[in-house]
Amino acid sequence: MKPSQTTRALKTLIAIRQPVFLWGPPGVGKSQLVAETAQELALDLVDIRAILLDPVDLRGLPRITETKRAAWCPPSFLPEDTSSSGILFLDELNAAPPLVQAACYQLVLDRRIGEYKLPDGWCVIAAGNRERDRSVTHHMPTALANRMVHIDCDVDLEDWLKWAQKAGIRREVTAFLKYRPKLLHNFDPQSKVKAFASPRSWEFLSRILETNPDEDIRKELFEGTIGPLASAEFLGFLKIWDTLPSVEAVLADPKNAPVPEEPAALYALAEALALSASELTLDALVTYADRLPTEYAVLLMRDAVASNQNLVSHPAFSRWAENNAEVLLWWTMRGHPRQKRQMRNVSSRRHAQRLSLNTPSSGAWRFDSLFPAIPHASISGPTGERSALIPPLWPRHQKRRCKRP
Repeated sequence: MKPSQTTRALKTLIAIRQPVFLWGPPGVGKSQLVAETAQELALDLVDIRAILLDPVDLRGLPRITETKRAAWCPPSFLPEDTSSSGILFLDELNAAPPLVQAACYQLVLDRRIGEYKLPDGWCVIAAGNRERDRSVTHHMPTALANRMVHIDCDVDLEDWLKWAQKAGIRREVTAFLKYRPKLLHNFDPQSKVKAFASPRSWEFLSRILETNPDEDIRKELFEGTIGPLASAEFLGFLKIWDTLPSVEAVLADPKNAPVPEEPAALYALAEALALSASELTLDALVTYADRLPTEYAVLLMRDAVASNQNLVSHPAFSRWAENNAEVLLWWTMRGHPRQKRQMRNVSSRRHAQRLSLNTPSSGAWRFDSLFPAIPHASISGPTGERSALIPPLWPRHQKRRCKRP
């Protein structure tokens, strides 16, 4: 779920006091989501780092009563006011030792532990990293897992940009991520690099930029915050970002909006424009694409259709595809030698209509679901008759074979 959906789901489950476990990779903002939800609902929040607890910490310490019996003193971090309402947040629960997780069984399901009872107005929410993320985790017992509703948290650029505007994140950071949305979170559990880009680390970087660090230490600071890959792109972006037109400016006036000259700027602009592709904006995108260098125009339209395949039936795309048919065929075959041999062998059953890649294409274009950037073309043979459709690069799991006539 993206953050806005997760927030709505939490509100629904909090209303019925249903325990929840939030899963997600490091840095996506699970803890922050819970804090913001508590603030929106005007609820108290008790944030407990389960990894720091011992099993006896939840139940408390024993004491001798006047009747010479043992009673348990609950810890001070557990809420006592029966008229209060809030969220008991067990962060990093699956990183806690198994005995601590076992101590949470009764608290999560029965809302009590030992002699302590959780007030009726309180809800239990837990969070933790996934086991495949190479974080410090222990396998969650099925008995505990079955006591909760599980939600997978993911990042979403649009949601993050809305938050960034309220949080005062630097414009350089938000502008860069609009052009390179895939770098909002590029965590790779197999990588040995310690720093990586995440919503959390981009916030750190924004705060570093506020200090206006010296040029000679800027590279090392950025690499230590968002990793070498994102840092290199961001440093390059800082040199050109003032010269880039905004997506809004391009869509408002595609005929007169400036066209960058730097390849990196063209690539970033093409990716950003593709994200805004829709039936309402495609006319403007096609108009601007006609002004771009050919390879970047193809990149823009390919990514636009990949994100919304309904655009292939739009008149503006059909017009652009017809005008750039030969370029699209070359782009399709580039870097795919095996598929190129397959398409070269495709023909109709009659020898006279044997097709060649050099044959100019015409007709309607459609896109394959697995390879959304690869067109099908309707081609006429030497006799002028309409031949069969050229198929896309077939998925590897298909056993289909092409035979020479």
